[in-house]
Amino acid sequence: MNSTPGLEGRVALVTGAARRVGAEIATHLHAAGTDVGIHYRHSADDAEALAARLNGLRPDSAATFQADLLDTVAIRALVSAVTDWRGGVDILVNNASTFYPTPLGEISEAHWDDLVGSNLKAPLFLSQAAAGSLRERGGSIVNIVDIHAERPLRNHLVYGSAKAGLAMLTRALAKELAPEVRVNGVSPGAILWPEGDMSDETKASILEQVPLARAGDPADIAGCVLYLIRDASYVTGQIVAVDGGRSLGW
Repeated sequence: MNSTPGLEGRVALVTGAARRVGAEIATHLHAAGTDVGIHYRHSADDAEALAARLNGLRPDSAATFQADLLDTVAIRALVSAVTDWRGGVDILVNNASTFYPTPLGEISEAHWDDLVGSNLKAPLFLSQAAAGSLRERGGSIVNIVDIHAERPLRNHLVYGSAKAGLAMLTRALAKELAPEVRVNGVSPGAILWPEGDMSDETKASILEQVPLARAGDPADIAGCVLYLIRDASYVTGQIVAVDGGRSLGW
């Protein structure tokens, strides 16, 4: 990817950045000039490989940071570690997420703690921990929400509720942190199929609901994140659906 000017010298922390959409977001922000903190929980090898690739393009421009985002002490330590590495945080992308079904009647408190913890609690406490640095540096937060924050996905009661909370958190933080910090969200549709079993029939059924008649690509999400951070200087409190038009038909 060719370098795109505009964010040189800025420091981005991207959670869940070792793989999939998170890695694409980190790559796009790096190409735009940022130094990137690559957060991971378990995917150490993938995180190190991504950092090595980015550092090969621009030496000492990426580093990896391990943390369990269900632990608020670890969250504060993560922000402190990135600050120690580069002096502060200009950009926070709350991408890390847990996703799996929780049919009614089978929901446990552990499911609640895990899904709400990763999708709502962690973004709140990360934003709080980074707020001082973001305010000082005129920074930006982008939360990765979900189109199902607005319309329920069958058998995903807890996940959908957590993402709906994240949508409200996005708008609330935009008010709380203005005017120094802009806060926006991106709601993906069918971008990457979930890891695990999903039948071709289910995939085809989903794509039938998409006006553009195809799945998206992680670069579609990363490009929108980059737009909100670099180009949308008069945009805050907004959540952009990147779903091929799927939500139009609901």
